[in-house]
Amino acid sequence: MADKLRKKNRQNLRQSIRRQRRELTVTQSASSALQLAMHAGRDRLVLNSRHIAVYLPSDGEIDPQPLIQYLRSLGKHLYLPVLVSFSARRLWFSPYSPGDRLVLNRYGIPEPERVHHRRIKPVALDLVLTPLVGFDDRGHRLGMGGGYYDRAFGFLNSRKRWKKPRLMGLAYELQRSRTLTAAPWDVNLDAVATERAVYHF
Repeated sequence: MADKLRKKNRQNLRQSIRRQRRELTVTQSASSALQLAMHAGRDRLVLNSRHIAVYLPSDGEIDPQPLIQYLRSLGKHLYLPVLVSFSARRLWFSPYSPGDRLVLNRYGIPEPERVHHRRIKPVALDLVLTPLVGFDDRGHRLGMGGGYYDRAFGFLNSRKRWKKPRLMGLAYELQRSRTLTAAPWDVNLDAVATERAVYHF
C-alpha cells in the first residue's frame, strides 16, 4: 500500500512540475538557460572534469546548449546518452559535437547516429549532466519514471570512496522540492545547477 501511494505521489508531482515547465515563455526559458550556464560553468565539478555527458532537451527541460557551447570552448569531451538494442532499458554514451548527425530514438529524443560513433560505458565518464523532473535539498532526483539513469549509475550506490562519475542535475528553480521520497534504487545527485545557483549535496 505504501509503495502504491509513493508511486502515485511521485507521478502527481511529475505532472505538476512538467506542466509548470511547459508554461514558461520562450524568453524565460532562454534567460534561465544562459543563467544556468554561467553558474555551472564556474563550478569545480565542471571545471575539473574532462569527459562530460550532456543531454538535448525535450518536454520543457531546461536547455543545456549554452552550457554545451561553453564546455566545447574549454576543450571538454562531450557525450550524449544512447539506447542500444542489445542492452534493454540501459544507457550507454556516445561522443557528441554540436552539428553531428542525430537520429530519434524510440522516445523521440535525438541521439548520435550510432553507426558512426564509439559507445562508452557510464563508468568512463567524469561528470554527467542529467535532466530531471524534480530535486530536493538532499540530492534526491525525480526522473521521468523510466529508471534509465538509476540503472546506468546504480553502481555508485555500492561505492564508499572513489565515486566516479559525479552527477549534476540541470533544472529550473521551480523544480526544487522541499523533500522527495526516495526509492531504494535511486542514485543521489552530487549537485544541481539552476538559473539561480549550484547546489552541492
